[in-house]
This record gives sequence, structure tokens and C-alpha cells, in this order.
Amino acid sequence: MTHSIPGLFIAGRWLERAGGGERAVIDPSDESVIGRLPLAGAEELQLASESAERAFRIWRARSPLERAGVLRRAAELMRERAEAMAQTLTREQGKPIAEALREVKLSADIVDFQAEEARRLYGRTVPPRVEGILSHTVLRQPVGPVAAFTAWNFPINLPSRKLGSALAAGCSVVLKAAEEAPGSAAALVQCLLDAGLPPETVQLVFGDPPTVARALIEHPAIRKVSITGSVEVGRQLAEACARHGKRFTGELGGHAPVIVCADADPAFVLKLSVPAKFRNAGQVCASPIRFFVHVRLYEGFVREFVAAAKALRLGPGSDPATQMGPLAHARRLEDMARFVDDARARGARVLCGGARAVRPGYFFEPTVIVDAPAASRVMTVEPFGPIAVIAPFDSLDDAIARANALPYALGAYAFTRDLKTAHRLGAEIEAGMVGINHYGVSQPELPFGGWKASGTGQEMGAEGLLPYTELKTITVGSPD
Repeated sequence: MTHSIPGLFIAGRWLERAGGGERAVIDPSDESVIGRLPLAGAEELQLASESAERAFRIWRARSPLERAGVLRRAAELMRERAEAMAQTLTREQGKPIAEALREVKLSADIVDFQAEEARRLYGRTVPPRVEGILSHTVLRQPVGPVAAFTAWNFPINLPSRKLGSALAAGCSVVLKAAEEAPGSAAALVQCLLDAGLPPETVQLVFGDPPTVARALIEHPAIRKVSITGSVEVGRQLAEACARHGKRFTGELGGHAPVIVCADADPAFVLKLSVPAKFRNAGQVCASPIRFFVHVRLYEGFVREFVAAAKALRLGPGSDPATQMGPLAHARRLEDMARFVDDARARGARVLCGGARAVRPGYFFEPTVIVDAPAASRVMTVEPFGPIAVIAPFDSLDDAIARANALPYALGAYAFTRDLKTAHRLGAEIEAGMVGINHYGVSQPELPFGGWKASGTGQEMGAEGLLPYTELKTITVGSPD
């Protein structure tokens, strides 16, 4: 039985109907309809922008200490409600319940960290150069109402990054979250409201993505745009922001390489790599994809990687025994098939997987490909799914060059037991985040962002608040 999902929160109230119609919300594990989601039309988007503008004048006047208090309370509520929020996330998005629970708890830590950083948006004073000038002061002030766009692969984590930073800085937010997982974003917003956030300070909208983006970016109230999404969509929004003079932050796609050096412990690398590759069914922007393995380890590494991939237990995320859940929607299945077909047509070998699993739901088998040419689609375009590509290398110079060959540079990884090599890899690999001997590059305390085509700006860490602020220089001269 389906039900209407109160997915829109605009001007301080939840809306069960809106001018943009509605769409079905699907459980990806069995393709059943969970409910119907109302979609914002032009009137709701206009109202959301106007409401955010009103709220900004109120919220920016709150002291950093007050803003931090609200965010800390919201983080505590997220932890208290973690089980229920994780169940909603899993049902909507499909990831295993253990992964969903980790996502909620990590999201609470992100909000908590940014709450503390709200108290540390320091300015500075600059000594005057001439007599008669009493002071030069450089301040950081909130940029204004923010339009935030987030993806479906982490439907609580990604909104938490943007809301935590923007609200900590003193901005109001119109959050356009993923239509595939509306209940997850709604639960996060409810935590903020219950923590004492002034109701109009956050707006939650869903709708046709190009229509929503155009309406929000063009509205004069919106001062900044932040997106987590694909490179293509990010470029389109960046161009629109440039035309309208809006600030822009983009956390876009990647194609993460993994360099496994000759001195690495293959058992250790495999123990970490297989769960990292197939976490969230590979639907992670910093997911390891291109494994470059030294020829000395290559054959054994491939054999054991394939065996581990075949052994993964697929199933609904609600089953605690599930190790990999479904893809988030049917479009991902079609895209995975195109990657595999292109690789095979170019002479690559598919050692396991390569097809949709024979069962209800959007399941695609864990897939391992070898002998893929450098020009193949899977080696040049982010698959964003459960596909790993493994290739041998002989010299470290060659491995680094191949790792850096693409225009994408979000996450990258390497494994070595030599300290000098570790430092070299950290220095020479081109990526916004480089993990040496582990995959844990995304932490609340660390900036998250990419180089080259993978984005502009950072989220999380102390750096995460800065894009939501403007610098202001104030100089005061003597009145005499």
C-alpha cells in the first residue's frame, strides 16, 4: 500500500501536494512502490526562495554560539534516531542496513564538527601603513541564501555536509535533495527543526532537476549554489551560476585509481579493497575503480579479488547478512551493461559478474574486468557501480602516469610498505584526496573535494565553512 510522502518543507510547513505533480518512490531491492512524492512547481520554488531570504536576515543575526548550539542538538537527535533513519535510508536507497547506520552516525559527526567550527570563523586585523588610519579589519560573513543540490547515493550524508556548513556560517538553505530517497532528507530536516532551527531557515524541495535548478539559480535571493553530482550536471550549474554571478561549489565525479606496489602485502590490500570497491554497490564518488597492480603480484591478486567478489552475498539491505545491496534505480542497470559490452567489444575479459542478477530488484553482479584498453569506456568514464578494473604495471613511473591520465581527480589510493614510496605517491598523484594504505579519506575533520574536472571547492573540515562566507575588509580612519 502506497502513501503520500510529505517531502516538501517550504515556508515553515510540510506540504503533501504541490504544483509539479508527483512521482513514485521505489524500493530498489524489490521494485515495489513505497509511496508518492509531491514535486515542487514554479509557485513552490518561488515561495522557497523568498522564505529563505526572509530567514537569512534572522539566522545571520544569531551569534555563532547560538547557531552552534542548534546544530549540536540536531546532531544528538540524529544519533537518537539513527536506527529509524537508517531503516528509511535502506528502504529508499538500497544499501545494507549496517552501511546506512554508519552513514547516519557519520552525518551526525559532520554536523557536530561544523557546529564547533561556527565558533571559529576568525577574522584578522592588519596594521595600518599610514597615520590617521585606526584599524584594518578582515571579517568573514555569511554569503546569503544557498541552493544546495544533493545526490541519491548518500541521501543523509550529502545534505548533512551542506546544511551543516551553510547553517554554521549563518546562511539559510533551499535543499533540493534526491527524489529517490526523500524520506531520508525529510528525517534530517526534522532533526534540525526539532533542535530549534527557525523553521524558514531550511527549505526542502523535490522536482524536475533542470526546472528546479533554473528556478533557484535565477532567483535573485539565492547567493550561492552547492552541488554534489556528476561532472556533466556540475558544469551546467557552474555555467548558470557564472551567468548570474552566483558563488559555486561543486563536488563532482571521480575515477579513483589504486596503485598496489611490489612491496605491498596483497592479503592486506585485498582485505580492504573488496569491501571498499563494492560498498554501496560501487555508487560512491571516491570508489576505487582502476587497480594498477605490480606485475609481481598481479596474477595472485586478480585470482583472489575475483574469488572475493564472487563470494559477496547480494540481497536486500534490510537483511543483516547482505554484503552488497541493489543499485539505486533501473537506469544504473542499463549503464552497467553498456560498460561491460564496450569492454568486451574492445577485447577485455570479464572474469566475474557482468550481468544483472537473476532476482527481483535492481541488482547487478559484482564485476571484475581485466585487459581493458586505456581507451575503453570503463577506463575513461566513471562507472558508478560494482565494476572493478585490474591492470598490471612494471614501473612506478608508469603507474603514476596512468593514475593521473584522466581529467578526474577526486580520490586516489596506493599501497606500499616503503615510507619513501608512500611520500612520493602522496606528492605525485593528482587528486584532492589520496589515501595511502587505507581508503578512509572522508572524515568530518578533513576537507573533501576534487582537482581538475572533479570539482571546485571543498566540503567538511574547517575548510568546508569558507565557501559559505564572504570576506569583508573594514578600514577605520580617525575622524579628526
